[in-house]
Formats: sequence, C-alpha cells, structure tokens
Amino acid sequence: MSTEEILKRELGTTLFDNTGIGGRGCISQGTAYDTDFGKVFVKFNDQPDAFQMFEGEYHSLQAMYSTLTVPVPKPIKVLKNPKGGAMLVMEYIDFKGLRKHEERLGELMARLHQHNTQLKSKAGRSAQSIHNKGSQEESEDNADQQVHFVSQFGFPVTTCCGYLPQDNTCMDSWVDFYGRRIDLNIKRAQEKYGDRQAAEAWATLLPNLPKMFSDLTIEPALLHGDLWAGNAGETEQGPVVFDPASFYGHSEFDLAISTMFGGFGRKYFTSYHSIIPKDKGFEARQDLYCMFHYLNHWNHFGGGYKNSTIQLLKSLVKRFS
Repeated sequence: MSTEEILKRELGTTLFDNTGIGGRGCISQGTAYDTDFGKVFVKFNDQPDAFQMFEGEYHSLQAMYSTLTVPVPKPIKVLKNPKGGAMLVMEYIDFKGLRKHEERLGELMARLHQHNTQLKSKAGRSAQSIHNKGSQEESEDNADQQVHFVSQFGFPVTTCCGYLPQDNTCMDSWVDFYGRRIDLNIKRAQEKYGDRQAAEAWATLLPNLPKMFSDLTIEPALLHGDLWAGNAGETEQGPVVFDPASFYGHSEFDLAISTMFGGFGRKYFTSYHSIIPKDKGFEARQDLYCMFHYLNHWNHFGGGYKNSTIQLLKSLVKRFS
C-alpha cells in the first residue's frame, strides 16, 4: 500500500489529491492535499526517530490550539510511514511571510503566555463558588475545552527543538528545569565534538543561576519553544505560528530566539511588553536563554556556533560568578 493510500484510509477521505503545494525545511518536507473535508498539510520525515518528533509537535500544536490565543494549524494525526519515518497531518493554512501583522503577533503571544495563569485564577474563583454547576462562568469557560492549570515546568511528552529531543520531565523549579535542559545540550556538544570549554564554563555558571532569578516569581507559561522568524507567517486575517517545540516554562524564554537569526521587529516586542512588562534582569536572562539556542544550533549544525556559545557562556560567568 502506498503512502498516499495509507493517508487516505487513515483520514477517512475518498478524495486525496496532491495540490502541488509543498515545502522543504532543513529537517522535514511537506505537501498539501485536497480531501473531503478541505486541504490538509502533511509533513514527512524518514528518520527513525521521526514519530517521536512529530508526536511532540502534534501535542504542542494541540496545546496551543486549545488556548484560543495565537493561531496555529490544527493537528489531525501522527502516523508511522511504512517506507520509514513518520507523517504529521494538520490543517492547511495558506500564509505568507510576516509583515503587516507583526504587532498583532506580539499581543497574541503575550496572551498565550498569560493563558495558564488565567486558568489558575479561574480555578480559584470556581473553588470559591457554591454555584459551579451550570453557572454562566462555566459556560463561558467551555472554550478552554478541559484545559487545566499546569503547576509545574515541563510537558506531558518529549518535544524536539529541531530534531533533538528535549527532556520535558516536570519539575517544580524553573531554575532546576532550565539547568537540566542546558546540561543535556552541553553533554551533547561534549560527546559529539570533544569540547570541554563549554562544560567548564557551564559548571561555573550553574551554581549561580539563582542570582539571575532573585525576587522573581515565575508561573509556568505555555511556550512555542522555537519562535524565530521562520516559524511565523500571516494570512489576511492575522498572524499564524507553526513548528512548535512546546513546554511550560518562563515566558521570557520564548522571546530570546525571536531576536536571533533575523528576528522580529520593534513592533512585535513593544506590543508584547505592553501586556507583559519586562522584569528586572530581563536582558541578562535573555542572554541565558539565547545560550540554549546557540547550543542547540551547535549540536545540529556544527562548529560555526561554537564560538558564539562559549563567548556567551563566559560573559554570563563574568557577570554572575
């Protein structure tokens, strides 16, 4: 049975025509198809770990979609490909590059980052009410579709930033969670490239991480996880984001990569911070969060990112050790 025949059967559609619309990134490729229920977009990857990668993306899209904040393609299904690898089926959205709606995207990303805390407030109000069942408030909250407040940092499944899996095991402490995430990627660089400089600098910085978060209360926020300019676009109606690597973390983390690799413009950040103002120490923490992405790119693409990673690490060591 061909790949397209499997997709047709699994989606329960009699119509499954290749539209000729597609795309190829550095990790996966995709094609749009016409079906009985409209266009879908299918991502393909033939690597052995592709199912885990696409499963993480599916759950990331589902979590973001359920917040009714920033638009994302609605995920439909993850399937194993008998030819090898896996396939991710999602809603097809006809978008172009982000231009007119950059300011709106900043606002919607702030709403996404506030969503989990708002669920906490709603849960508190519901607990205090003796009229929960059938109340107007409950009816209004149905839009959350049984989305509940998440009290820990992490995510229910492994998600991949690029093709590398990240440890999303939940923890109560953001500093500990983020420290573990950097540990994993430092070890990858050491094993892959035999590098010791990054590991030595990180060993000095790690015990001092709490200094960067003093007097700061961090509520877990649902993050996109990889929101650079290449993972955002727009339709006539507004912005759309895709290719997430979600987890619940510090909202500031999502802003770091948005300044890298071309990044978003001033309007995006002004709009975002009009809703979520900068906390004290924001700039230093942005360097800390950029460090993850430099490390991740080093582990994906090689030594071209080594110097940027080590320089940033050493700069943070000087400031906080």
